Amino acid sequence: MWTLLQIELYKIFRRPRTYIAFAAITALIAIIQLGLKVDGKSYMEFVMADLNRSFSIEGNLLNGYFVCYVLLNLLLVHVPLLISLIAADMISGEANMGTLRLLLTKPVSRTEFILAKFIAASIYTLILLVWLAVLSLFVSMALFGTDDMFVMKNYYAVQISEDDVFWRYVGAFGFAALAMITVAALGFFLSLFAENSIGPIVTTMSVIVVATILSTMSIPLFEAIKPYLFTTHIVTWKEFFDEKVDVNNEVIKGTLQNPQRIINSVVVLCVHIVGFVAASIWIFKKKDVLS
Repeated sequence: MWTLLQIELYKIFRRPRTYIAFAAITALIAIIQLGLKVDGKSYMEFVMADLNRSFSIEGNLLNGYFVCYVLLNLLLVHVPLLISLIAADMISGEANMGTLRLLLTKPVSRTEFILAKFIAASIYTLILLVWLAVLSLFVSMALFGTDDMFVMKNYYAVQISEDDVFWRYVGAFGFAALAMITVAALGFFLSLFAENSIGPIVTTMSVIVVATILSTMSIPLFEAIKPYLFTTHIVTWKEFFDEKVDVNNEVIKGTLQNPQRIINSVVVLCVHIVGFVAASIWIFKKKDVLS
């Protein structure tokens, strides 16, 4: 299994398309960081316009923690589309090149073959998330410094003290990794049904777009299915940036406002991952490989 996994990782990272996602993320983050560095004051005045009428807020609001939060809001919606470029090519790419049948002549079970490919796709996803974390968090901290983090919610604002922020990002990125592996599992599953890469990649992107729209629309017809869509739970990472308050409405440091929602989302995402992988193994074991 280990040798097979090494081979799959080598295949992934020798393809030019693998680095499209890294290049796109790097370019987008650099552009946004440059814009905020040059004209961040105007942006913060716009964001804080309503609160500034009622409160006098001091400190460096445009700090690395806040910038990272802005970047995650913008990028984690689009990263799944980049992940599908690799995940949806894992099986269909082999079929397209005519090497799938040859690979199955090796003394490796089809279950091991599928698991090695899925684990390789998951490792690629994790490396992409680590790169995103380095650029969006650590580079932002270096460029903008650190201070208390100010987060705007729908009906209220949250101020998180500087010494209570970093662990929240660790949790948020860990949760994001689980969400992105779910996307990889979907693309991997769809790659079983085609002999070229374009179809599964486009289908994966389409499923993500449609499911995201259904997750965000407040229409009674869709309310019943929203809790079961993985796209509904991708944004749950934001729950790491909300705190409980006591009876005096004072923040309780080190707390989460709704930890149960995080747990529920983790369960739903894990069920999706296990379901997609199990279905992939079952279908591939019965598949008549001719290419």
